[in-house]
Amino acid sequence: MDASRSRRRRAPFLVGLLAILTALPVGYFLFLHEAPAPAPVSVPAPVPEQRAPPPVPEPPRLMELTLQEIRGTVEVRRGGGAWRGASVGEALRASDAVRTLAGSYAVLIGGEAVEVRMEPGTEVTVAELTDKLSRLLLDKGMTTARVLASSGSPHALEMTATGSDAVARSQGGAFTVSNNGAGTVALATLEGEATLSGQQRSVLVLARQQSVVRPGQAPSAPTPIPTSLLLKVNWPDRPRRQVLISGQTEPGTQVLANGEGVLPDAQGRFSFPLTLKEGSNPVQVQVRSVGGLRQEEQRALQVDTTPPKAVTVDPGLWNDPTPPPP
Repeated sequence: MDASRSRRRRAPFLVGLLAILTALPVGYFLFLHEAPAPAPVSVPAPVPEQRAPPPVPEPPRLMELTLQEIRGTVEVRRGGGAWRGASVGEALRASDAVRTLAGSYAVLIGGEAVEVRMEPGTEVTVAELTDKLSRLLLDKGMTTARVLASSGSPHALEMTATGSDAVARSQGGAFTVSNNGAGTVALATLEGEATLSGQQRSVLVLARQQSVVRPGQAPSAPTPIPTSLLLKVNWPDRPRRQVLISGQTEPGTQVLANGEGVLPDAQGRFSFPLTLKEGSNPVQVQVRSVGGLRQEEQRALQVDTTPPKAVTVDPGLWNDPTPPPP
């Protein structure tokens, strides 16, 4: 009987132990076992969008300048060739040059985009001509350039200068620029606006303003175009066959002596030699500023190298004609 009771007591224990042993795999599977990684899903590679290639910009079309008007003696030079007489309607291309001599001027046009007027004693070399840009080199003298508004597409006109890093540029404006060939460049805007650059600085020059670049300096601050122009000429008191005439004007001003160009310095001082003939020698000095002002002085220099005539004295001039008293 005691054995039967002992077996009955062990029965629940064995059942519980069996339940625990049975639950261990289930708990491990539920709580400790890591679920297998899901099988990779194959995603098709994206198909690149078919885009049209960007449009290729049209290369700039080459242009040419045409000599529309000539007055006096105007000469052209092809490349590095010799100077020869120019004719109306003649075309100029890159590396060609044109110059006006004393008392002469010329007007150049570039299709419907640009117009350039060259004053006497001016030399210009063509650097680049396209439908977008006209670049000219002002070797010396004075020009008035105009970008025509009727050209349709935007067009820029640049004027560089021999002896300076100055660059004048405009789109749709009109300006006058001068160069003395030794580093002094002046610009005045007549219409619209223009920029003048030099020594890594640029200034915006509005209509009726002007600016000057001196040797080794940046452009000056734009100022209104003056209403008067200085001209002072030092004339010789007693002219000889060879004379040196000097004077003073504003910096960046063009100076002409009897129609020939004279290069003033950075302060506007100028001088030029003259060979005079016997008698009367008319001399005219003219100055013109980039603002369009003009001034002139003229004088007739008299040269007389005739030696004075010898004076003959009568020996008896000093004799007393009265006879002595007796």
